Amino acid sequence: MVSKRFRRRLASAMSHEKPTVWVGKAGVTEGLVGEVSKQLDAHRAVKVKVQKSALVERTVEDVAAEVAERTGAELIEVRGRTFVLYRRRRRRAGTR
Repeated sequence: MVSKRFRRRLASAMSHEKPTVWVGKAGVTEGLVGEVSKQLDAHRAVKVKVQKSALVERTVEDVAAEVAERTGAELIEVRGRTFVLYRRRRRRAGTR
């Protein structure tokens, strides 16, 4: 769980970044979850954009919540069709 202050700062910092992952008409697939997880491992925060074609039966909030749950990340912000996820780096075995 991240603090409100950290959440605000991260949302502000990520507002200037471009999305690095797009959710298409196939929706939330294993490939998408794997890519988001890989980017979270590398960068801790990732910005995801949901295409209109993916929103036929679901809302952006539903998609964001599912991706967050399946990647073990925390949903920081949903703005329009874009959302930001954050996950602390996992510690490697043998390190403190």
